[in-house]
Amino acid sequence: MENVAKPWPALWSLVVGFFMILIDTTIVSVANPRIMEGLHTDINAVIWVTSAYLLAYAVPLLITGRLGDRFGPKNLYLIGLVVFTLASLWCGLSGDIGMLIAARVVQGIGAAMMTPQTMAVITRIFPPDRRGAAMGLWGATAGMAILVGPILGGVLVDGLGWQWIFFVNVPIGVVAFVLVTRLVPKLTTHSHKFDVVGVLLSAAGMFLLVFGIQEGQSYKWGTVTGPITVWGLIITGLVVLAVFVLWQWLLERRGGEPLLPLGLFKDRNFSLGNTTIMAVGFTITAFPLPTIFYYQVVRGLTPTQSALLMIPMAVISGALAPFVGKLIDRINPRWFAAFGSSACPVPCSGRGRC
Repeated sequence: MENVAKPWPALWSLVVGFFMILIDTTIVSVANPRIMEGLHTDINAVIWVTSAYLLAYAVPLLITGRLGDRFGPKNLYLIGLVVFTLASLWCGLSGDIGMLIAARVVQGIGAAMMTPQTMAVITRIFPPDRRGAAMGLWGATAGMAILVGPILGGVLVDGLGWQWIFFVNVPIGVVAFVLVTRLVPKLTTHSHKFDVVGVLLSAAGMFLLVFGIQEGQSYKWGTVTGPITVWGLIITGLVVLAVFVLWQWLLERRGGEPLLPLGLFKDRNFSLGNTTIMAVGFTITAFPLPTIFYYQVVRGLTPTQSALLMIPMAVISGALAPFVGKLIDRINPRWFAAFGSSACPVPCSGRGRC
């Protein structure tokens, strides 16, 4: 931990950009049906507007965290913020689905550069007894983004067009850049080696797996082209990811610096915590996209009306996050995690009977 006189202004300035990243995810879910109409494309192509972003966001996270340690979290955050903001402008100016997907990939890379730095700064400028409150603010920001994103997206799509869900990021990005430049301190950097082989293996494995799963229906789970089949892509992706894990194990045994230190998973709490985060994150991320399509395409609701139906979940999440954040400094977090994990499937299963 580093001694910082005023950690809260630094955190507030960082969560502005974090808020923008999360808003972008929820906003696009509301706008997807209109994007499909406006760019004259089909549902499989428009889903890539979200999937390309999430894939480009997830793959580099392991290395961008390491880059933040080496070059400073503030510097990497600012670079990512510029990339994300300019890519947002590019998204709004896109004239076809291919260009939009390409811009979303760049957006995802920018988001991947920003996200680990926020968490790194929290752990380095807040003492352990105050990190719960800081994480509460981080969680409340996520809750507010889930609330504001769909509503703002619905209003913008209905009033100005789907392009404005991306244009709105530009002024937010400019404000965030100014705040971070002025309020976030420069933290100590550490030199690290970079596992280039690991980056390539993880990127290739995830791409093959995601592409095969998402495009399987388009090719009727058969041949994509020539000898390449959907199931071949999926199996190859799984094999490549297995090779990635093996490579990380070998690199760690040789005394190198793997992207994913497997020794961390010997800690029971670390393993269970990451498994839980993965399961809940999978549910929460996957939930809005089909739900919004159902509301707008099946039920015939407008983007604004469909967004309003997402409000209750966002309000409760945003309201409870600061409160729970303070409590976990005094109460074992396992009870909150157990209750939240148990409660999560209930509304999801109930929604399926609507």
